[in-house]
Amino acid sequence: MMKQSKGNKRPAGEGARKGRQAPVRKAGPQGRESAGPDKTRQRPAAAPGRRTPSGATGPSTGRTGTAGGTGRPAAGKGRPAAAPGRPAAGRGRPAAASEGRPAAGARRPPAGKGRPFPAKGRPAAGKGRPGPVDDTIRLNRYIANAGVCSRREADVLITAGAITVNGKVITELGTKIHPGDTVLYGKQRLVNEKKVYVLLNKPKDYITTSDDPQERKTVLELVQNACRERIYPVGRLDRNTTGLLLLTNDGEMTKRLTHPKHGVKKLYHVQLDKKVTRSDLEKIAEGVRLDDTVVVPDQVAWAGPEGQKNEVGIELHSGQNRVVRRIFEQLGYQVVKLDRVSFAGLTKKDLPRGKWRHLTEKEISFLKML
Repeated sequence: MMKQSKGNKRPAGEGARKGRQAPVRKAGPQGRESAGPDKTRQRPAAAPGRRTPSGATGPSTGRTGTAGGTGRPAAGKGRPAAAPGRPAAGRGRPAAASEGRPAAGARRPPAGKGRPFPAKGRPAAGKGRPGPVDDTIRLNRYIANAGVCSRREADVLITAGAITVNGKVITELGTKIHPGDTVLYGKQRLVNEKKVYVLLNKPKDYITTSDDPQERKTVLELVQNACRERIYPVGRLDRNTTGLLLLTNDGEMTKRLTHPKHGVKKLYHVQLDKKVTRSDLEKIAEGVRLDDTVVVPDQVAWAGPEGQKNEVGIELHSGQNRVVRRIFEQLGYQVVKLDRVSFAGLTKKDLPRGKWRHLTEKEISFLKML
């Protein structure tokens, strides 16, 4: 007869029938499960410089195991799947911000060798950096800027050999010079000056010239304090004619405003020695022959108070000398007073007799478009 062993032992074969239970693991000192007090599980050392997370389940990670001793669970074993719609790294997903960035303290590579952009505020050579400044200017433009003539007329002077640069005669068109070069027209040295435009309300008894051998008063005496540059009258007004007169050192603009083909209009207020009849007014409107040319005004009409018909307003684009006086003299009238009230769109508004003013930028731009 067999003896029963002490303790709660099951008969042989019972574990095989019902399945053997695994021994219960006890918690170790760090919260890790262990099979016994002397069999504590050893974890491999973490890689240098990398923090090893705890293998225990925590409130932030929720991970219970590690793969490869890195503190990160292996894919598919306790590792959560990627967020929906978020591509895996390397498949359309941009690399981390730290990838490709040089380590702290590393030497910065020069521009063009692993460095996407040059130093801040300094563009790379040849890309946005200004090259050498070309300060040359065409000779014909230099002559025109000096107030001698237009650029087309300057070309004629150049081909004729009338211009010397640094003591050498220049005859080739398109020649460029530097600002410091010495340019002579005959014996006169040309200076490329800033463009100045002065509008004068000319009074009576002043002649339109830069120099008078008889030492009469000239219009330049009225504008001598307007600028340091030397300016010249655009066109002419008789000594006894008053009104608007433009003075400038822009030779090209002078040519444009005085040449008949540009049709620059001038409006005059005329006071005559007697009343002008309707028939004579119609004759003037149809055109009056002066020498070999028929001068047809753009407009003509009585300009005085009603019933007083000895004042006439006439608008012309002709540039002939003393053209207004000669028109009325042709029909038997004598001009008592002649005043130019408008020139090339400029008026006498806010400009008293004998005073001058500089043109505005808007007025200059308008004249250049004529």
